[in-house]
Amino acid sequence: METQSSLFSPLLFLGMMMLFMYIFIIRPQSKRNKEISEMLENLQVGSEVIAASGILGKVKSINGEYVSIEVSETVVFKLQRSAIANILPKGTIESIK
Repeated sequence: METQSSLFSPLLFLGMMMLFMYIFIIRPQSKRNKEISEMLENLQVGSEVIAASGILGKVKSINGEYVSIEVSETVVFKLQRSAIANILPKGTIESIK
């Protein structure tokens, strides 16, 4: 009987550790990745966005994995789609000026 309990204890600890990692690390990260990919799929011309570098602008065009962002009337940046950090509500850029 003593050998069974000594084998069961490390297996129970390992199982609990795997469950902890899934609940607190793996599941939230995969949920966040899904939210980001959905946000980037919903990106449209005219959307107001903020880039990962902090640049605010309106999406002027989307060409595959690249997005042109109009920062002012004369300045347009080309960024990778993955560099978009967030889509802002309409009118955000005007309210900041």
